[in-house]
Amino acid sequence: MRKTRLNMLLKVFALMFFTTAGLDQPSPRAELTQQTRDCLDCHEMMDTGIHRQWEESKHFGADVGCFECHGAAETDPDGWMHEGYRISVLVTPKDCGRCHAEQEAEFAVSRHSKGARIIGSEDNLLAEVVEGNRGMVTPGFPEGVAASVVVGCWQCHGSEVKVLANGRLDAATYPNSGIGRINPDGSEGACNACHLRHEFAKRQVRHPDTCGKCHMGPDHPQIEIYNESKHGIAFRSQIDKMNLVSPRWVVGTDYWAAPACATCHMSATETRRPTHDIGTRISWNNRPAISLRPEVTDAKLGLPGKDMSWQVRRSNMQDVCTSCHQQQWVTNFYLQYDEIIKLYHEKFAEPGLALYNLARPLLKPVVFGNKIDFTWFELWHHEGRRLRHGASMMGPDFAHWHGAYEVAKHFYGEYIPRLEELAARSLAQSDPNKRHAAVALRTKLDEVIKDSNHRWYVGKMDPAEAAKRKAEKERFESRYE
Repeated sequence: MRKTRLNMLLKVFALMFFTTAGLDQPSPRAELTQQTRDCLDCHEMMDTGIHRQWEESKHFGADVGCFECHGAAETDPDGWMHEGYRISVLVTPKDCGRCHAEQEAEFAVSRHSKGARIIGSEDNLLAEVVEGNRGMVTPGFPEGVAASVVVGCWQCHGSEVKVLANGRLDAATYPNSGIGRINPDGSEGACNACHLRHEFAKRQVRHPDTCGKCHMGPDHPQIEIYNESKHGIAFRSQIDKMNLVSPRWVVGTDYWAAPACATCHMSATETRRPTHDIGTRISWNNRPAISLRPEVTDAKLGLPGKDMSWQVRRSNMQDVCTSCHQQQWVTNFYLQYDEIIKLYHEKFAEPGLALYNLARPLLKPVVFGNKIDFTWFELWHHEGRRLRHGASMMGPDFAHWHGAYEVAKHFYGEYIPRLEELAARSLAQSDPNKRHAAVALRTKLDEVIKDSNHRWYVGKMDPAEAAKRKAEKERFESRYE
């Protein structure tokens, strides 16, 4: 009996060893190439931190070394000769794709890879002109570029990397690991935006903080919303159960304590393979002033996602949800989500955008040259996004106090009063075009205020609705009498 139990224990320990030995740990070494060994002759001592990170990586165990990633072809515009070898500093998605072809192909058609297409947008105008100047002069930008763009926008969205003589990279565009970086070889993206070099550990890319490097702040506070949500609370309180180093990492099987960002947007379920196209599980694009279905915005970027309907994407996400939740929970959650999008659109975004377009002819022609430009921009770009993102990720305080309340406060407290002042002031002008524009704005204002969503603002709430509110107030008071 004792011998049988001992044998069983030995089998269990052996199984545990062989099951965990390869988890996020370097594999047994084979043989490094001569090129990489030549690199290490100097860089093992010169760059000890990088060398130690690489030694702990799967790349090290697979004999993927310095030259395998940094070796450059003759056609690479950023290649240069160094100690007898042609190398490049940048490792692009095209380089990674030599081994990780499937992941590179998925990433290439994702919205992440198009992040640098923000360059020249209204957001970038803020950083380039309103916040910045052309004071940062480099060889790649002899006429100057705004440092506010270089250290802000481009570090998340990506820069267009400019190559100087001998393969050197312009200081305004590198270092940069922006998710949509435009590389000299024509590829878009930076794998090390998420896969932190030179260890490239799975536990890093699966941790929500990796996504939080960019998805944070007043206009897209996903990491703050996640931390507030029950998902984030469960993750932090049970991180030791998340099995972040598992080779498969299938939700509901390899871990079940909590979802991370990657769980919902990228990683595998029992019935769904992982993906590097993060848009395939998102059914609303909440970035614009008025939310759009993702196939619409994919079409604008010329992405193949234009052929994937939002219903299919929602089904993909719900497959993740049902790994932990029952279908009724999932169905009702999405009903709540859709309804808050509808409310935001009908009450604030659609009338707000229509009013702004009518007001533009009456304003100084320079965008952000008027107080109301900032009011409207923050109303949808900051507060409206927080409302929508908060609802999508179950962050009630962001959906309400940081979102809907701020939208309403500025819509009624600043936006409408400023538009009314603008219309009244412009009606008195001698320019007939200005007067015509003012009449159109005033007419739309009257139409908006008369709508059932806004009648309360001028003391004309529907009597039946007012009676219901009064009855509810009385019931509330009597309940706690």
